[in-house]
Amino acid sequence: MSQHSVQYDGNGLKIINASLFRMGTKSMAMAYQILGFKTHHGLLESVMDSPWTQIEEAAEATWPGVPGGTPRPPYQRKDWDALWGDKYDAVTDLASPFALELIDAYPEAKVVVVQRDFDTWWPTFQSQIRDKVMLEPNSSFHAFITWWFLGIRPVHAMCKVILGFFGARTRLEVDADCARAAYDAYFREIRARVPLERRLEYKLGSGWEPLCAFLGVNVPNEEFPSANEKQENSKESRARENTFIVKSIKVSAPWLLAVGAAWAAWGYAK
Repeated sequence: MSQHSVQYDGNGLKIINASLFRMGTKSMAMAYQILGFKTHHGLLESVMDSPWTQIEEAAEATWPGVPGGTPRPPYQRKDWDALWGDKYDAVTDLASPFALELIDAYPEAKVVVVQRDFDTWWPTFQSQIRDKVMLEPNSSFHAFITWWFLGIRPVHAMCKVILGFFGARTRLEVDADCARAAYDAYFREIRARVPLERRLEYKLGSGWEPLCAFLGVNVPNEEFPSANEKQENSKESRARENTFIVKSIKVSAPWLLAVGAAWAAWGYAK
């Protein structure tokens, strides 16, 4: 824990990072951690430990009619507490699509808006997030492996979050026009809903001073973190695929051996 540690009091979220995937969310998460805030970011936690079932349910509750979804009532404060508020001070990437709902659920939380230019952001989101998560046949294979053998649903959850946020039915419907409309509406509504005294417009590369002044903490004696998210996402993706395969083999090995033995016995009996 940093010397700038902020004592977590269990009273819900203190910081909502209002941004989108591929907008410096890992750098911001690392900054919040350095400042002592207990922070959630998907790449800073084991994929096996992320609350995928709850994230999937939150997507179904937030965007009724999302493809493959189960109808659910809108999430209330207690539901967001169970997902993130009871465990973290700050939330970033996986929570960002739910920023408007979290802003309503945590009226005392401070909101840090980090917005990249659309034309710079969209190609990286398209290739690094949309296509990696939803491109067939990889997405179906990963969904099968993680759900049937490991009991987690990261692909299902992410597909519902992406389709729900963009109001789309398929991956290809999340095109540049669809994305721009959702992007504009998201940031416009955040600014309309959150007053300036509760909101920081943070520009990546601005360093510690504006962030620390807004959060009321001291400036740390170290450089502001700068994660190469494109490179690290690729490494993380490969590492997670390897983890899924290895764990799946371990889990499925007894079942495969049993099936093989039964097949051999049946063949021998013939």
